[in-house]
Amino acid sequence: MTTVYDVPADKLVPLVAAELKGRPELAPPAWAEFAKTGVHKEMPPEDPDWWFTRGAAVLRRVYIDGPVGVERMRTFYGGRKNRGSKPNRFKKGSGSVIRELLQQLENAGLVVKEKGGRRASPAGMKFLDGIAHQLKTANPAQDA
Repeated sequence: MTTVYDVPADKLVPLVAAELKGRPELAPPAWAEFAKTGVHKEMPPEDPDWWFTRGAAVLRRVYIDGPVGVERMRTFYGGRKNRGSKPNRFKKGSGSVIRELLQQLENAGLVVKEKGGRRASPAGMKFLDGIAHQLKTANPAQDA
């Protein structure tokens, strides 16, 4: 059985994002077109579908690392802040974006909340593994 671990993330995330775009539970809030993904960024994302791409990446990360909380996910989606002539410094990503996405994924039934944080639900694992299986069967030459 093919799982998320068997396919590269850069191939899996766009396919998952396309599937999530069709779900009514996942919709970008009104503020999403103006929001930056963290204090280390200077501008909001240029991709109009960035909400679904980030949702797919968060779902994959919860599947792999779960159970995880918002703070740990903020650390994963952080980056270097350009402070001008001062040395760059690591800053966490936006907690509001991650929290909202986790809540939407929870409402969609793909993520469940437990004591240690959130983890992928059996339906979420099946969803991701199904897309990973489609990807692996479509490109069988990527075994190396």
